[in-house]
Amino acid sequence: MTKSTTEATDIPEDKTFDVIILGSGLAGSVTGTILAKHGAKVLLVDAASHPRFAIGESMTPQLVEWIHILAERHDIPELKSLASVQQSTRDIAPTFGTKAHFGFLKHEEGKEPDPRQATQLALPKIFLQNSHMFRQDSDAFMFYVAAKYGCVPRQNWRATEVDFDDDGVTVMGQSAAPGAQPELYRAKYLVDASGFRSPLADKFDLREKPARFKHHSRSMFTHYVGVKRFDDVSGHPQSLRPPADWHTGTMHHLIERGWFWIIPFDNHKKSRNPLCSVGLTMDERTYPKPKDISPEEEFQLFLDKYPAVKRQFDGATRVREWVSTDRLQYSSKQTIGDRWCLMSHAAGFLDPLFSRGLSNTFEVVDALTSRLVDALKDGDFSAERFEYVERLEQGLLQYNDDLVNSSFISFSHFRLWNAVFRVWGSFITPGTMRLTRARLKHVRDGDPQHFKELEETRYPGLWWPQSNSFKKILDLTAETCEKYEAGVLTGDEAADVIFQALEESPIVNPVFGWKDESKRFIYPSTATMARYLYWASVEAPSEMNSVGREFLLGIVKAGAKIRKLL
Repeated sequence: MTKSTTEATDIPEDKTFDVIILGSGLAGSVTGTILAKHGAKVLLVDAASHPRFAIGESMTPQLVEWIHILAERHDIPELKSLASVQQSTRDIAPTFGTKAHFGFLKHEEGKEPDPRQATQLALPKIFLQNSHMFRQDSDAFMFYVAAKYGCVPRQNWRATEVDFDDDGVTVMGQSAAPGAQPELYRAKYLVDASGFRSPLADKFDLREKPARFKHHSRSMFTHYVGVKRFDDVSGHPQSLRPPADWHTGTMHHLIERGWFWIIPFDNHKKSRNPLCSVGLTMDERTYPKPKDISPEEEFQLFLDKYPAVKRQFDGATRVREWVSTDRLQYSSKQTIGDRWCLMSHAAGFLDPLFSRGLSNTFEVVDALTSRLVDALKDGDFSAERFEYVERLEQGLLQYNDDLVNSSFISFSHFRLWNAVFRVWGSFITPGTMRLTRARLKHVRDGDPQHFKELEETRYPGLWWPQSNSFKKILDLTAETCEKYEAGVLTGDEAADVIFQALEESPIVNPVFGWKDESKRFIYPSTATMARYLYWASVEAPSEMNSVGREFLLGIVKAGAKIRKLL
């Protein structure tokens, strides 16, 4: 800590706050809403303004649960408007798409894709449907909610200097308005939710150079109109197509060390949004970023290599400029300090594969705000108090690195990809159930201890963080894929190792078909979910039993309340 160059007494009361948040995307706005709900005086600033373009549109079951947990824990019903396509369409705008599945199809240069080299995980229909979140509208909605709860908003206001002392933080910045003069604001705590260009990361030289991750990728992305349904242009016979139409979910076209995403917003009858999110993410070591052609030209070159993907874009029109990045991965040596936090995407980023970004963000929001509310009561803003947030943020990135790096390696060999797909997919359900269980317990008795118990884990950041068995399978998968990459194992040998581990593991759900290599499309019906819950509660090992039994008990005891919460 250094002594501030500007004494706190020099800053007027109307510019003094409990917390200053840099960045008003979902991370900053949701954090601000929660703190304001608990009586904190919050300044929410952003160098840009809403509404604005953002990616990270594809939801996951874990994200839906974290949304519900934050809404339940802090009594903020507006958060539920983000939880499903039905609620978003009703409460925000008819601009959100539906997310019925995660779909993956392997492609090779110059060839038509083999429909037998596809995998799909359809999301159970027993609850409301996940969405393709139209971030322009979802982020603006939550920003306005934050203001409604009492956050003081400053849009088009850029922080230029941050100064900490023993009693708080002083932030200097300036509005983009003509003739605006520099301003000073004062607070007890600073949350940096600004993303890659983090003022705190620059001030304290927190970025690891290079990023510590094994995975490498760069990306290019934009929005289109007129992208064709892949179901209409694939040329695949109906008998070889997955149960859920490709157009109803997030489509991943897998290529050698890369993938296209197709995320439509027009894929249900109530949508009035013709846009489609389009992106291409690839290993920059395999595909160095060209310096002599535009992103548009580079994207077209990729389309020319993959005829089935190209057909989707026949007649389509790009509606905004491309964003083309260098290496996406960045990491920080430290994410928590005395009186400050680098939140989520300010702390680091890996890759949009598997759509974990927003789920990670909301989990960090939960961990940070629960501690910050208490810190505002007793005045202890030391880094030690927030140590779990540090471990969580670093773990979320590290375990995702293991998974995504393994996935990029496996894209070249379908059997190996099919095995990695199962390692990811088979643990989504128990990872989500533990969250639902805690929420239902809280619905029943209102005891916040149920949420605190979610943090009593061996591996913070793992999507089933209490399971030692799962951790071993993920570690084995990462090691095996790296051996394939190094040429120590063939693709089939590597696949055999992972399939054997899944087959022999008593905690891998046998009901959905995760242990059956030939079952490439996982489509759990309501009846299948019932059989799964019986297995998890009665037949599975103890670490799964504890999740399954208490999940069912929570549903029963929550009673009528559950109908409005699930």
